Amino acid sequence: MNLFHFMIVTPDKTLFDGDVQEVIARTTEGDVGILAGHIRYAAILPSGALTVKLENGDSRQAAIAGGVIKVSDTRTVVMSTAAEWAEDIDPDWAERSRQDALAKIEAAKDEPDRLERANLKLQRALNRLAVSGHNTGTLGSHKKK
Repeated sequence: MNLFHFMIVTPDKTLFDGDVQEVIARTTEGDVGILAGHIRYAAILPSGALTVKLENGDSRQAAIAGGVIKVSDTRTVVMSTAAEWAEDIDPDWAERSRQDALAKIEAAKDEPDRLERANLKLQRALNRLAVSGHNTGTLGSHKKK
């Protein structure tokens, strides 16, 4: 299979920078698969799972906390506010974050700004739990290949 250059970049770090066979991302319009030679493309990424098929054929999954994906002639880049590999996620911390978000949602029912922030926190926590394999049944994720 042909390879292409792929990067996952956050404000704090470059999570991945190398050649891959395929990237599968959930966009606001649905799932997209990127292979070598894909047309130029850009899309918004909500919080969700990102699957990367590596050069050696193995797959890795990352939790993405929203962002964008951009495909050019020379590379594909995911820019996200936060990203981490499934195996690096601490499920206990993610569960505490989920519980904290639920408490904030309950406390912020009459405050739209606080409620929106709490809902985003909940989405990120559920995504991290799903990608790490500790799915709460609320948020789906791509299956590992």
